[in-house]
Amino acid sequence: MLTRNRKIGLALAAVIFIVDQLVKWLVDGPLELKYQGDKLDLLPFFDLTRVHNFGVSLGMLEATSIEMRYALVAVTAFIALIVAVWMMRERLLGDILGLGLILGGALGNIVDRYRLGYVLDYADFHIGDFRPFLVFNVADAAITIGVVIILVRSLFVREKDADELDAEGVPSENT
Repeated sequence: MLTRNRKIGLALAAVIFIVDQLVKWLVDGPLELKYQGDKLDLLPFFDLTRVHNFGVSLGMLEATSIEMRYALVAVTAFIALIVAVWMMRERLLGDILGLGLILGGALGNIVDRYRLGYVLDYADFHIGDFRPFLVFNVADAAITIGVVIILVRSLFVREKDADELDAEGVPSENT
């Protein structure tokens, strides 16, 4: 069950989770961005700006009570479980990598929401006062990239049929 490709996917999820939590620790600790709105100017187009996200994607479904907070933790944990099961059923490395990115990012944000009551966002890209993105974090970026990979692969990449692939997701010698 734990093929080479699935081990790679789980390792990618672990790396994303660790990097996400490490950067959040740096923002909250050594970089001393302690309060919402605290800012550190790094480049003309990129700052670290502390933002507390009490909702899910784009701030929707904001958790305004302790019950809603834990409901969001439960719902996102359930989704992460579905992604993990999906990843364990996949054979193709491309799909597994996308799912690994999603899983690692989801786990990083779940830990924040459980521990802090919100997701800590900090990456603030801008062109002057124009901000093409909301403030985000490593977990958010990984989830977004993972979803794009899954969508692109499902819409545009034609793989060999599953019966033509061995357990590692590699074309078998018989094909």
